[in-house]
Amino acid sequence: MKIKSKRWATLAIVIAGIVGAGAWALPRVVPYVSATRLVAVPLPPGNIPTPTLRSIQWREDSDLTNQIIDEWAKRPLGDWKTEGKINAPRSLLARLIRRHDLDAANDYLIAQTPWGNAGSTWPGNPNGDYDFTMAGLIPILFLFGDDSNVLYPPAKDHLLNTLLPLDGGEPLLTVPRTAGLVPDTENHLLMTEGSRYLKNRWMMLHGSQLAKHDNLSNGLEQWLLDLIEEIRSAGPYEFNSIPYEGYTLTALLNLEAFGSPSVQSAARGLLDQLNWNYAVGSLRFRRFPPFRRQYAHAADTSLMGDRHVGLIKPWISLLPDSPKDLELRGNRHIAIWVCWSPYRLPDQTAQWIVEKPADYFIRIGHGPESSPEIYSGGPGYLLSGGGVHRGDRSLIVARPITLILDDPANELSEVLHLAGPGKNFRDWNNTGVWQNVAAAAGPVHIPPRWKPAAASTLWKIFQRESNLCVAVHSRDDFGVVHIVRSSDPEQVLRSLQSANSNAKQLRSSFQIPNGSLIRYDTHAAKNRWVIQQVDGRPMDRDFDRWPSMIGSIDVTNPSEI
Repeated sequence: MKIKSKRWATLAIVIAGIVGAGAWALPRVVPYVSATRLVAVPLPPGNIPTPTLRSIQWREDSDLTNQIIDEWAKRPLGDWKTEGKINAPRSLLARLIRRHDLDAANDYLIAQTPWGNAGSTWPGNPNGDYDFTMAGLIPILFLFGDDSNVLYPPAKDHLLNTLLPLDGGEPLLTVPRTAGLVPDTENHLLMTEGSRYLKNRWMMLHGSQLAKHDNLSNGLEQWLLDLIEEIRSAGPYEFNSIPYEGYTLTALLNLEAFGSPSVQSAARGLLDQLNWNYAVGSLRFRRFPPFRRQYAHAADTSLMGDRHVGLIKPWISLLPDSPKDLELRGNRHIAIWVCWSPYRLPDQTAQWIVEKPADYFIRIGHGPESSPEIYSGGPGYLLSGGGVHRGDRSLIVARPITLILDDPANELSEVLHLAGPGKNFRDWNNTGVWQNVAAAAGPVHIPPRWKPAAASTLWKIFQRESNLCVAVHSRDDFGVVHIVRSSDPEQVLRSLQSANSNAKQLRSSFQIPNGSLIRYDTHAAKNRWVIQQVDGRPMDRDFDRWPSMIGSIDVTNPSEI
């Protein structure tokens, strides 16, 4: 009996240990569960295709790309354990590009060993994130592995055999030490498995006969193609996430540069899509997307905080007629990819980033339990909306509807914006944007320097450019904004007063003078578009099923008065 009692006691201790470990681990791993998609649902493509035509003769370098390389080449390599994740691989790469201090660079490389393991870091896996390092070392291998005068043979062998430890065809799908229960995030999968795939490819291209290096027979190439297609068709789950999106983009640039023709084509297609989304959702390199993922960045207010700009500005600097004196403050750890990568923007995407050629109204779907993006823009202005929180698991930080103009504003406080109800983004549904019209269940924030050119009890008209007026109706719990092409604010005011003179009716509808009647519900459920009807025509309000991009370009709005 005593033996049985001891067994039961031991079993109880084991069970208690498991329960205790689970209780400790669960709250720490939940953010990683939330950072991945539950089910990938392919979205309809919509009626606006991603541009792919390329005819521009891009320059090889620019003042900006040279600055970026030179700064990294002069940066101290530092301690591998603390600098090996981000800075050291980039400093090594820049030194090799510049052929600067090659002996020291090669000796440094040979002296290092992996400082951690691939996959997400969490308290149960404190030494994760080594995939960041691998993704930074892959360009060194492919750019200089065949040039023994730059990457010395001992350093190349050490890079292949020690610092890039992953090969074979079995992808690491889950966050380490989560018993295979927590899928890893898109950026980690692309960095980890992209680096594994490219090491295999290097080995095969350089004579390896081992089956584990054959990406076709081991299944890794098809797995990678399926992952890229899932992200393309369902939309990236981590899109608009700081800092994830930057590492997703650079991992894709590795594959576009060094993969097989099939992988190159797939990576290029996804990059084209992401860069086109940036083009329609930005103005003069400033972007304040309707939502962010990751609560840690809920308080970010910079219009230049987007990681994507670290690639966009260097790319644009390589145009034959690029804007002058382009500067990049921050994100240079992302920007160095442009300095060696062969990828260049499609013609139309580059054109739209530099200057919007026409008025447009575009809606971007992001799938179930997500937030859409809605943009109404044109030459000199961008009205963005779409931010809606979809529960704590979504990690979505809904952001205000914003109006970015062709001015020096770089902070949220410097641009007109509106959101609501209240101040907690978890309560917001800021999808109330139509062509040059925005409505929300909160007041309109007007930048302090803005002074009305005309006003009444209901409306204030701000002349922001010679031919652009911004009309505002604002209350503590409600706001409407209308963009009008006009150089006569008094006439704009008269037209609005005539068409929209009832404050109570404004809470549910707005009549565009000489245009459409827009009906909305600013307290709509968080799975429904705030816009209800246009000229009596019901709208498709279920944005969980919206196409990846739908809308119109060269619309007749903003209305002319």
